[in-house]
Amino acid sequence: MAEQLKTIRDRYSEADIASYYEQGYWQESSFYELVTAQAAATPDAPFLVDAAGALTFGEYADRVVRLAVGLKRAGLQRGERIAAQLPNWVEFPIVAAAASRIGAILVPIMPIYRGDEVGYVLQHSGAAMAVTCGEFRGFDHAAMFGELRSGTPDLRELYVARSAQPAIGSSLEGLYAEGDVAGLEAELGADSSADDGFLIVYTSGTTSRPKGCFHTFNTIRSSAAAIAKSLEYTSADVQFGPSPITHSTGLVTSVLLPLLAGAKSYLMEAWDPAEGLRLIEEHGCTAAVTATPFLQMLMGAYDPAKHDASSLRLWVCAGSPIPGSVVEASGKLFAGCQTLSLYGRSENFLTTMCTVNDEASRSASSDGSALDGASIHVVDSDGIEVPRGEEGDISYRGPSHMIEYFRNGEETAALFTPDGFSRSGDLGRMDEDGFVRVTGRLKDIVIRGGMNISARELEEHLLAHDDIANVAIVGMPDERLGEKVCAYVVPTASGSELTLDQVSTYLREHNVATQKLPERIEIVEALPMTATGKVQKHLLRADIASKLAPADA
Repeated sequence: MAEQLKTIRDRYSEADIASYYEQGYWQESSFYELVTAQAAATPDAPFLVDAAGALTFGEYADRVVRLAVGLKRAGLQRGERIAAQLPNWVEFPIVAAAASRIGAILVPIMPIYRGDEVGYVLQHSGAAMAVTCGEFRGFDHAAMFGELRSGTPDLRELYVARSAQPAIGSSLEGLYAEGDVAGLEAELGADSSADDGFLIVYTSGTTSRPKGCFHTFNTIRSSAAAIAKSLEYTSADVQFGPSPITHSTGLVTSVLLPLLAGAKSYLMEAWDPAEGLRLIEEHGCTAAVTATPFLQMLMGAYDPAKHDASSLRLWVCAGSPIPGSVVEASGKLFAGCQTLSLYGRSENFLTTMCTVNDEASRSASSDGSALDGASIHVVDSDGIEVPRGEEGDISYRGPSHMIEYFRNGEETAALFTPDGFSRSGDLGRMDEDGFVRVTGRLKDIVIRGGMNISARELEEHLLAHDDIANVAIVGMPDERLGEKVCAYVVPTASGSELTLDQVSTYLREHNVATQKLPERIEIVEALPMTATGKVQKHLLRADIASKLAPADA
């Protein structure tokens, strides 16, 4: 019996659905209809550019329909999941739209993830097909998928991009159907609805295992449209996209945002600030949305004698609050470029944002306000709104809400309140004008360069180490990345000489992504505990912060 997927009516009331359509936050047009409309309007205008080449809107639409037919002929059915782990290549947006055309559900996986994370996502999502690459930046992704297949019984087919004869799986390029496009479209049959399931994006980890946020095309498009309005974004803009398009920020802002506007988007496959500056100049990039460290590194690499960044008019920082000093410094360094703040999460993508019409000081002191169609409350532990200026849990209600945590009814029920809000677990304050500043988090995570790293996930791996009796993972302050991972380790008798290199090697052997590895280890006799046996991590954070503080501070 086919799995019964949740629908928008399991999340939204009929009144909300009607309201979101009436106000234009949701649209009738599907992803594919949006693609074909742009192709009809500006077929020869550039859309997607990566290191290997470029696609116009017309070429993109052509490839989408050909791949959709190929996927359907290969057996991918409406409602089934197709995973995609790719770099910032044009193939990923093609897969995304092709899957949507036949009603399949996209499961993006960031390329930094390795066997532990990828295997879990494949198993949990029940992906029937997967698309990946061969060797990229010294790692063979196709080989990893090959090793994972024995533990992922739902995975029927594996396709490898940019590989004519892959050793494992089949060539993605060989899947594109040939023939007249009109005939191919007829073969596809009915399109999916904008309210059908479109995407399961997995959180980057605030609990032991990531949760799959199940979205429709409309819930995602509403965020992209709100950003476009806030930035006064047009077809004259050129998006600079170094953020992974296989996760929330990159997908919404480097693919859907320019698609909505009919703009060009440059997809940067591997971040390097000096190369980023060269690409911005070469392509005349006007806008970017990244984690804050991207901007900080770009500023550090900028040399006015070598670089011309005058085309930039907008840089939006997401993932963690922007230090006010960065906003001020970037404004001086990149004249004519506004630095704006954005706060969001995978459950609803966009929560608050500063717009181009807000005072410049707002991004230095806040993470923006709720945009059209959304409501933000800051609440106490009982769900009651706190007075303005007081700290509480940031809660969201609006058209960008996911349908559910996929296959996780218990967590879904715990997230949503009876009045339709979802509590983020992020602490913040709201001022009298409705601007929110994120001040901390209830969740036990480390945010390294905008990436959420689950402390519990790493702790569970390390507790299986023979030389570790107990461990606590905390974030330690870092000027460039915001936070890095620090491991407080209580060794066993045999582990008294345990080193950081040994810990890192052990985690790598368990397929943990490099970006999640601890960058400092503290050997202690015991962890500070509460009377109920909970680790007092605030004491550990204070301890490592004091050790890292300058001696003359």
